[in-house]
Amino acid sequence: MSLFATLSRSVALAVMLVITSPAALAQLEPTDEQRQAAVEIADSLRYGHYADITFDEAWSQDAFQRYLDILDGQRAYLLRSDIEPYRHLETSMADALFNGELDDAFNLYNSFSDRQRARLESLLAQLDEGLNFDFDSNERLEIDREEAPWASRQSELDELWRKRLKNDALTLALTDLDNEQIETNLRQRYEGQLTRLEQTESEDVFGVLMAAVTSSIDPHTGYLSPRQGESFDIQMSLSLEGIGALLQSDGEYVKVSSLVPGGPAERAGVLEPADRIIAVGQEEGEMVNVVGMRLDNVVDLIRGPKDSVVRLDVVPAQAVDTTRSQIVEITRDTVSLEDQAASSEVIEVERNGEPHRLGVINIPTFYVDFDAWQAGEEEYRSTTRDVAKEVERLKEEGVEGIVLDLRNNGGGALQEANSLIGLFIDRGPTVQVRDAQGRIQLYGDSEAGTLYDGPLGVLVNRLSASASEIFAGAIQDYGRGLVLGTQTFGKGTVQTLNELSHGQIKLTRAKFYRISGDSTQNRGVEPDIHFPTLIDPERIGESSLDNALAWDNVQDVQYRRYGEPETVLDKLITQHDTRAEDNPNFRYLERQSTLARQLREQHTSVSLNREQRKREMEAQEAEQLSLENQRRRALGLEELDEWMDARTDVTAGLAEETDDAEASAGNEEDEALAVDRAYVLESAEVLLDYAHLQDTQRLAAKR
Repeated sequence: MSLFATLSRSVALAVMLVITSPAALAQLEPTDEQRQAAVEIADSLRYGHYADITFDEAWSQDAFQRYLDILDGQRAYLLRSDIEPYRHLETSMADALFNGELDDAFNLYNSFSDRQRARLESLLAQLDEGLNFDFDSNERLEIDREEAPWASRQSELDELWRKRLKNDALTLALTDLDNEQIETNLRQRYEGQLTRLEQTESEDVFGVLMAAVTSSIDPHTGYLSPRQGESFDIQMSLSLEGIGALLQSDGEYVKVSSLVPGGPAERAGVLEPADRIIAVGQEEGEMVNVVGMRLDNVVDLIRGPKDSVVRLDVVPAQAVDTTRSQIVEITRDTVSLEDQAASSEVIEVERNGEPHRLGVINIPTFYVDFDAWQAGEEEYRSTTRDVAKEVERLKEEGVEGIVLDLRNNGGGALQEANSLIGLFIDRGPTVQVRDAQGRIQLYGDSEAGTLYDGPLGVLVNRLSASASEIFAGAIQDYGRGLVLGTQTFGKGTVQTLNELSHGQIKLTRAKFYRISGDSTQNRGVEPDIHFPTLIDPERIGESSLDNALAWDNVQDVQYRRYGEPETVLDKLITQHDTRAEDNPNFRYLERQSTLARQLREQHTSVSLNREQRKREMEAQEAEQLSLENQRRRALGLEELDEWMDARTDVTAGLAEETDDAEASAGNEEDEALAVDRAYVLESAEVLLDYAHLQDTQRLAAKR
């Protein structure tokens, strides 16, 4: 989750109005504490950051541009003439930071704030007069204006806002609201944004400015205000009572970046990465529109006491039009160590009429009970200890191979990644950590012996990050097993949290490297065998983040290879491709992924003609529904009438557990419906292929 305050980049509605004299808000100024913190942040970046940063004019230009992007990323409020008085910051942002001279940056915010307030007040005035739009024209509205030039005349922005207001009124009209309901909805939205704007404090502006400064260097470095630092501490202690979803800003929307393993949202099965949250409500009462709301304010709305219910209006990641949203309910809860504990199952795969047993161990995170460990308790919980127990159980079950499922595992304790690798190798290096001075520290497993030396697979996806990537990369480098799935996240940097005289700074201090010398940064780990996915790497992952540090490599270290999986990869891929072609879930994933990408590329503007808009939306959803129903027909399951029903239909039964025989049969259908399950089953199939090919190689070697 991004912990930095960001301002609304654009209000989602508009009205044609010439603004000549913006209404003035209270002019915010930096405090002495913030000036001092800015100097400390500058020093921290210069002397403590991993990257070799040159605070020159090029850096100042980048930081200034990022500040403008955060303030008005859609080029909807500020005119070129509003920016001109502050153009000197393009070459002097670094000097301003190091000297604590923040007045001009604050004044630029004040200009933006005045423009925003004037626009909101004009929108409310337009609502007082009543909306009267004609939805029969052939006009279209450009969706993304991040690359648009700054308007030179107010009339240009008036025209943009006229179309925006028309678009949002049409969007609401397509949800079957009448004119009165539409006006009420828009009024609540504008009044809420105006209230939040009037409540803006100096610390909010400072947070935005520092976000621009730090994110111009890398996406994981950032300033935390005293309030945000408190929230961060709560989050890291896992005592936060909420829904267990990490959120980030995405333009004027708040987007789900990942789900906390074992958390309420993951258990409910109603959220997915890249979903956009457009409104939040409590168990009772009206929904609060959060489009354009600051991220930390959205988080505050979603948070709440344990066992209470929060309602979210969500636009699914695969939906192209924001009119296609659905309201979901999640019961807030805390995430405990038990919720994130490793667990296992045995899967039976049939070959030539004979059953074969494969083990699968799900590892949601790399955890350790630090308190028990530091207290010297012998039976403290940890990933390695729990996985070791599951391995022993699976060995007793007589499995022919083990798959370690690291999908959605965002990392955790580095020591656990190292010790977990040690269960599958006989001591050796596991990861290299390089600091800003170029010094490399080598970590590894020092204990002799191997708990399991049989066929091994590691299943990963785009949300496997950090320690997960270290583990998968080491297994791949050692030739100890196969890595299956999709390219991982690419989070190969290490951060520390340092106190400032005012707030804190999260600072990137080091970088991870595999024992082969390759960094996991930016590129992640490439699987040996690729599975299709609905997660778009252009929207989720390190490479999708602005100013992510680049991939590089260092000298490899000496290590022993345990096998040569690459010698049989061609055969394994051929066998996998044959199964995937006949697997309805895999065919669906491949085709849906391609379709979603095509729709996003085509969807650069929206029609403001009601009938044309409906035709475009229905055509897009018809394609998505057709793919879903093709999958269902192939599985012998009931078809759907609405594409939006697909996700809730899949997860409804899986969230319930029962011993009733009839319900269990229903759960088998749910399992067939769940595309997610296809990854696990195919991983078991691939690992069985690998085990048999290894047996064949050993027999040939003996002969």
